[in-house]
Amino acid sequence: MNAPVLNRRAFLSVSALAGGGMALGLTMPGAMAATAPAGSALSVWVAIAADGKVEITSKNPEIGQGIKTSLPMMVAEELDCDWAQVSVLQSDYNPKLYGRQFAGGSQSTPQNWLPMRQAGAAARQMLLAAAASRHAVPVAELSTDRGWVLHKASSRKWSYGELASLAATMPVPDPARVPLKNARDFRIIGKPTTGVDSARVLRGEPLFGIDTRLPGMLHAVLEVAPAHGGKLIKADLAAARAARGVVAVLQIAGTPGADGLPDGIAVIATNHWYAEQARKLLAADWDLSAAKGHSSEAYAAEAARLHDKDTPKDLRRDGDALAGIAAGARQISQRYSYQYLSHAPLEPQNCTALFQDGKLELWAPTQNPGAGADAIERHLGIPQASQTIHITRNGGGFGRRLMGDFMLQAAAIAKALPGKPIKLLWNRQDDLQRDYFRPGGWHSLRAGIDASGKLIGLFDHFVTVGVDGKPGRSAGMRDGQFPAGLIPDLLYVQSVIPSVIPTGPMRAPESNALAFVMNGFLDEVAEMAGKDLPQLVLELCAGDRTIGDPGDPSRASSAFITSRARGVVERVLKDCNWAGRPKSGNRRLGFGFYFCHLGYFAEVADVSVEAGAAKVHKVWVAADVGRQIVNPFGAESQVRGSVIDGIAEALHHAITFKDGVIDQKNFDSYALPRISSTPEIAISWVLSDYPPSGLGEPALPPVLPAVTNAISAATGKRIRDLPARL
Repeated sequence: MNAPVLNRRAFLSVSALAGGGMALGLTMPGAMAATAPAGSALSVWVAIAADGKVEITSKNPEIGQGIKTSLPMMVAEELDCDWAQVSVLQSDYNPKLYGRQFAGGSQSTPQNWLPMRQAGAAARQMLLAAAASRHAVPVAELSTDRGWVLHKASSRKWSYGELASLAATMPVPDPARVPLKNARDFRIIGKPTTGVDSARVLRGEPLFGIDTRLPGMLHAVLEVAPAHGGKLIKADLAAARAARGVVAVLQIAGTPGADGLPDGIAVIATNHWYAEQARKLLAADWDLSAAKGHSSEAYAAEAARLHDKDTPKDLRRDGDALAGIAAGARQISQRYSYQYLSHAPLEPQNCTALFQDGKLELWAPTQNPGAGADAIERHLGIPQASQTIHITRNGGGFGRRLMGDFMLQAAAIAKALPGKPIKLLWNRQDDLQRDYFRPGGWHSLRAGIDASGKLIGLFDHFVTVGVDGKPGRSAGMRDGQFPAGLIPDLLYVQSVIPSVIPTGPMRAPESNALAFVMNGFLDEVAEMAGKDLPQLVLELCAGDRTIGDPGDPSRASSAFITSRARGVVERVLKDCNWAGRPKSGNRRLGFGFYFCHLGYFAEVADVSVEAGAAKVHKVWVAADVGRQIVNPFGAESQVRGSVIDGIAEALHHAITFKDGVIDQKNFDSYALPRISSTPEIAISWVLSDYPPSGLGEPALPPVLPAVTNAISAATGKRIRDLPARL
C-alpha cells in the first residue's frame, strides 16, 4: 500500500474568507482515490482566519482511534503554526470533495502521512510568498515560527492572520516540491497531544450518534426474525398500534443480499421507552427454516468431518510440504479452533434520518458512510446525490460500523414517514444478536523438523464459513499468512462450511484469530525441537530478506521484512528479561509475534493460573510502525486498548448459536473487560526507516498467543481452542 503523493493538480482552489483570511482546498489523487468511485478524490480543507486561527476539517470518522487529532497535527506541523491556534471540524460525507471517507484497516496514517504534511507545507509557502510580496523582501530571507512569518534582518514579523487574505492570491506551489521539515525540527508531531474532543467527551457533550436530537423527532425500534435468515410470514400489529405513545407500526419488506434490509416490523413512538413497550405487543410468525441446523456444535462437527475427508482448495503451495514433513526426523499434528465474536461497542447501533421532498438527511455514527449511502441507493432508490450524511463521533466501532445496515434501516423507516425525523436505536440485545460477527474457524496443522530441530515443512487445512463455497467477510486466510515465504515446503488449503450467520471485519480482521493458531502451533513445534518460540521465530527470520512485493521502499509496503521482525522480537525479549524467566511454577511468560496492517509486534505476557483461573499481570509490547510516532498519547492508547481487547478474546469472549439464534443476550453473558483485570502494559517503540503506519489493528493479534502460551507453560495443558478453558 503506497501513500498518495501531492502534485500541482492536487490543488482545487484557494480562496479568501469573508472577513479576511484564506481557505485552501486540497485534492490529492493517489492510491486511495484509485480505489474510490470514479471521479472522487481525497481532500482536506485548511482555513486561516484574519485573527490567525487555523481551522482544519477532518474527513475521516473518529471512532476513538484519535485520527481527528493526529491528521491535523501533520498539517499544523508543516504549516508551522501553534497547535493552540488550531481547531478541528468534522466534515460531512462528501466523496466528491474529500474522496474516500473511511476508518478501518489502520490505513489513515500511512495513506495521509505525506499528503497532510505536504498540504501544510504548501500553505506555509504561500504565506511566505504573501509576506515577501507585501513587504518587498526576498522569500529567502523569511522564516516562520508558530504562526508568524519572520524577517530576521529587520526584526519584523507578521502574523499568519494578517497575511492570509493575500496568501490566497499567491500562486499555488507544487506540493510535491515544497520542502518538508526534518524530523528533528518537529514541534507538534511526536509530542503527546490530548484528543481534540477529549474535554467535550469528559463533559458529556452530545458528540455521538446516540446523542442526536432534532425538533419533532420520533423514536423507532425494529423487530426482526429471532434467527438469522428468518423471514416474516404474517404479523398482528393492532395491539402495538394501540399502545401509548405509538405513532406508527410498519412492516418493512426485506431486500436481497447480505447488505439488504431484513424482514422487519418498525415501531415508531414519541420516545424510545414507548416504542420498546409496544414492540413487546407485536404478534409475528416467522419462517425460521433457513436457520435450522446452523449451530456452533454442528459447525464444529462439520469442520472435523471436513478435516478427515474433504478435498480442500489450495491457498498456497510452496514445494512439497507433505513429503517434506514425512521426511522429517520428527512430526507433529494438532487441531486448533476459535469461536465467533461480537464487536460489542458501548454505543449500540443507531442512526437518525429525515426524508422530505425527495431528499434524505442522516446523522450516523459510522466508520464507513459510503457503505450506508450505497446501500440506501441500491435498496431504497434514493440517489446518493440526494443524501446528506452527517458523520457523528462513534462510541466504539472495532469494524462493526463499517457496515451500513443501521443507516439503511433508519432511511427505510424515514422514507415511510416523510417529514418526520426518525431516530432508530437498537437496544443491547439487538446489538449482540444482529452483529456481523468475527467468524469462527478450525485448523488442522502438521509440521516436520529435521534432525537439527529446524522447521522444514508446514501444512494447514483451514475450515471456515461462507456462502457458495467462498469464505464470508473476514473469514478467509491470506496466502502470505506467517510463516509463509520463510519455509521452503508449505501448504495452506481451505474448506468452507455454508452459513447463514453474517460475518464481518473485527479489529485486526482474520489476524486476531490466526495469530493465536500459528503462534500456538509453532510454540508446540519449538517445544518438540527443544527450543522456545522466540528462538524459532528468530531462526525463521534470519538474514535480511523481504518477503512479498516490496513496492516503493520509500513508502509503506505490505511486504514482510525480516530485519523488522527480528528487531521487535529481540527488543521484547530484552525488556521482559526472557532469558531469566521462571521455568517452573504456575506463573510463567508466554510469547507471541505477528505482522499485519504494516505493523510488526512482539509481545510477552506474564500470566499466573490459580484455582482454574488465569490472571495476566503484565504485558510487554515491542512495536515497529515506522520511523515516527505521530501522537504518542494516541498511539499508546491504541496499543493498550488492543492488549486489553486481545486478553478478553483469549480468555472470555465467545458467541455461540443454535439454529441461527445467538445464545448471548447481553453483557452478563458477554462481559467486557473491567479495569480490575487490566494488566500493567509496557510499550517499547522500535523505530525503523520506514514511513509511519497505523495502530488500530496490529497490536492486538500477538497478545492472544502470548497469553495462551503462558497458560500452557504454567499448567502443562496446551490451549488449542478459544476462549481458553482451564
